[in-house]
Amino acid sequence: MIYRTADEWRSAPRKRLLLFGMSGLGKTHVSSVLRGAGGWFHYSVDYRIGTRYMGELIADNAKRHAMQVPFLRDLLLSDSIYIGSNITFSNLAPVSTYLGKPGDPARGGHSIETFRKRQEEFRRAEIATLMDTAHFIERAEALYGYPHFVCDTGGSICEWVDPDDPDDPIMRELSAHVLPVWIEGTDAHTFELVKRFDRAPKPMAYQPAFLTAAWDEYLAESGNAPDAVDPDAFVRWTYARALAHRQPRYRAMAERWGVTVPAAAFDGVRTEAEVIEAVAAALP
Repeated sequence: MIYRTADEWRSAPRKRLLLFGMSGLGKTHVSSVLRGAGGWFHYSVDYRIGTRYMGELIADNAKRHAMQVPFLRDLLLSDSIYIGSNITFSNLAPVSTYLGKPGDPARGGHSIETFRKRQEEFRRAEIATLMDTAHFIERAEALYGYPHFVCDTGGSICEWVDPDDPDDPIMRELSAHVLPVWIEGTDAHTFELVKRFDRAPKPMAYQPAFLTAAWDEYLAESGNAPDAVDPDAFVRWTYARALAHRQPRYRAMAERWGVTVPAAAFDGVRTEAEVIEAVAAALP
């Protein structure tokens, strides 16, 4: 780890963090607190994915739908209108909308083949974005004068890392430049995340082997044909399984390359000093 002790972390003139864990446990909140304090560059992985690596795919998907409307088609073909995505740190919907959900096209679903293709596009984009971290650390200081850096990752980082490989290329690169911090939730957090997801199911990224197993099991259990699956029902059914699949992967990543901070330690943090102390408490 780039900070071996709590004192080393507290006194570091350049503090560099990477926050990982399930979506909804406070990664973006903590990053926003640090950004608001000044001196911190907030590197949002999902924002970078949507603007740099999948921006064209997202825009083309919107254009494809617009071309089905004669009025919009004529305007597009005559270059009279422009279609693009308006991604912000607080609105990453264009990325998840592009990913979509598998199932009945009449209910907004994709064929499983299209869904797998988009999952692979996202996997490549997220890995490329994570591997850009060192470049943005240097850029943030050289261009903007920010000495401190926080990488706000997506919940799916653990899907592309092999936590059992001490030489995993993604974590080897990241841990050379940032301190990985797992925000660990409790069973109560998991219960609330499942309830929240059930109310508003959203697209997720899945490890290919996990997706194949979940899709095959769901088809067998539900008796549905692939093109008759309710997309929302499938992602709801899959969500708790995805949480259970990710938890040990997060834990292994923290044990091998970083530290663990309980989600409760970040609940309600409002200042840079509070974040620094919460991280310090996880270091020797």
